[in-house]
Amino acid sequence: MPEVEEFDLALIGGGIMSATLGVLVKKLMPESRIVMFERLDDVALESSNPWNNAGTGHAALCELNYMPDSTDGSLPDPNKAIAINEQFQVSRQFWASLVQEGILDNPASFIRTVPHMTFVRGQKDCDYLSRRFQALSSQPLFAGMEFSQDVKQISKWAPLITNGRDSKEEVAATRIEQGTDVDYGAITKQLVRWLSDNGLHLETGTEVKNLYQYSDGSWQLKLGGSSYSRLIKSKRVFVGAGGWALKLLQRSGISEVKGYGTFPVSGHFLRTDNQAVVRKHLAKVYSQAAVGAPPMSVPHLDTRVVDGKTSLLFGPFAGLNPKFLKSGSILDLPLSIRPANLLPYLSVAVKNFSLVQYLLREIAKPRSKKIEELREFVPEAQASDWSLYEAGQRAQVIKPVGRLGTLQFGTEVITSSDGTISGLLGASPGASVSVSVMLDVLEKMHPSEFSGWFSGIKKMIPSFGKKLNQDPALAKRTLASTAKALGLKA
Repeated sequence: MPEVEEFDLALIGGGIMSATLGVLVKKLMPESRIVMFERLDDVALESSNPWNNAGTGHAALCELNYMPDSTDGSLPDPNKAIAINEQFQVSRQFWASLVQEGILDNPASFIRTVPHMTFVRGQKDCDYLSRRFQALSSQPLFAGMEFSQDVKQISKWAPLITNGRDSKEEVAATRIEQGTDVDYGAITKQLVRWLSDNGLHLETGTEVKNLYQYSDGSWQLKLGGSSYSRLIKSKRVFVGAGGWALKLLQRSGISEVKGYGTFPVSGHFLRTDNQAVVRKHLAKVYSQAAVGAPPMSVPHLDTRVVDGKTSLLFGPFAGLNPKFLKSGSILDLPLSIRPANLLPYLSVAVKNFSLVQYLLREIAKPRSKKIEELREFVPEAQASDWSLYEAGQRAQVIKPVGRLGTLQFGTEVITSSDGTISGLLGASPGASVSVSVMLDVLEKMHPSEFSGWFSGIKKMIPSFGKKLNQDPALAKRTLASTAKALGLKA
C-alpha cells in the first residue's frame, strides 16, 4: 500500500489561474499544504504563454464586444464594460502589492503601458463608436478617453493604420493611454517561483488522469505514467487546466458540470519583428468582428512585448480544431460528449451553423488572403515583413439552458455544492480578471472563513469590497497608486 501524500489544496494546471489562487491561499493561510500538477514540462506553456495570447490587459477600454450597440440608436449600455474594468483594477492592485513585497519582479518584466485604441470604418460603425465614447468618457475608470474622426489626429496615434488609406473613407477612433500589454506567462512563473520557495510541491510532466471523492469530502487524484501507484489526497481541488478542465470535472462526477460542453477554436496571428515597422506603432487597436465571426475573432493590431523585445501582432484568424489544448488530442471534443450534454452540443451546432461555416472558411483561407485582411488595417503592409504562427487554443463554454445549450463567450466557474472542487471553463477576459475570479473561487471553497479574511485581502487589494467607478476620487487614487507601483502611465 503506497504512502498517502496529503495536501490542503491541489492545483491542476500550471497557468495564471492556479498560480493566482495558490498565492491567495498561501497569503491568507500560510500553513496550507499546496501541490501543483502540470502535464507539460514547465508552467505557463499553454494559454498563459505570452505567444498563445495577445497580452491585452482586458479592461474594456477598446474591446467592442464588451459593450454591444443599442437597438434603437441610443447610448449603448456601459455596465458590462465597467464591470470588466473593475475586475482588471483588482488584478492591477494585487500585482502592485506583490511588486512592493518583492513577490513579483521589476514590473517591466510583465507589464507596460500600451495605449488602447478602437478603430472603425463606415458611417454605421463610426456613429456607434461616437455613442460608445459618449457613454464611457464620463465614467471614472475611463477618464482620459479621446475620440476623433480626423485622419490627421488618428495618424498621430497610429500612423500604420492611416498611411496609404483612401482619404474619402469615413473612419473613427478612440484612444486611452492607460491601456496595458501584459505578459501573463511571466507573472505565472514569478508567482510559482514564490510559491515553490514557500512550500509549494510542484510537479511538472505529471498528468492528473482522474479524481475520486472520499466520504469525508476530500479527493483522491489518480496520476498517469510512472506515478500511477501514488496516492494523492487533497481536501480541495482547483482545476485550472484550460480546455482540459471540462474532461477532469466530468471525471470527478460532480452534478454541477452536467450538460456543459466546450467549443474549441484555434487562433493564428500574423507577426512582424521588423523594428522599422514596429517603431511606427505603439497601441493595441481593436475593431469590429466580421459578420458571423465569434467575439474572440475581433481583428486587432497589437504592440506586444515579450522578454523585452517588441513585436506587432495582427489577428486572430480563427480555425476549427477539436483539441481542447494546443498540446491536446484530436479526440478531446468527441470524448467530451456525454448523454447530459449531447443535446446542448447539437443545439449549439444548429443555432451557430453560420459560425461553423465561418470557421471552415477560415481554415481554407490562404496566407495571401490573410495578408489582404491585414492591409485593410495596415494599407501599406508588406507581406515579406509578416509571418504566420499558431497561437493558443480557446475552448468556449457551451452552457446548458434547460435541455438545450447556448454558446457563451467569457469565463465560467463551476464549483461543487460542497465547495471542495472548482474548475474554470472559457476564455477572454480570462487572465486579465484572474484575481477577481480566484477570489470568487476562494469564497466558494471557504464560505465560513472568507469574511474573516477581509482585512488580509484589503492589504493586497485596497479597494476590495468597493466599486471604484462609483467613487471618482477613489478611482483616481487607485489608478494613480497602481500606475506608480507598476511603472505605468497614470
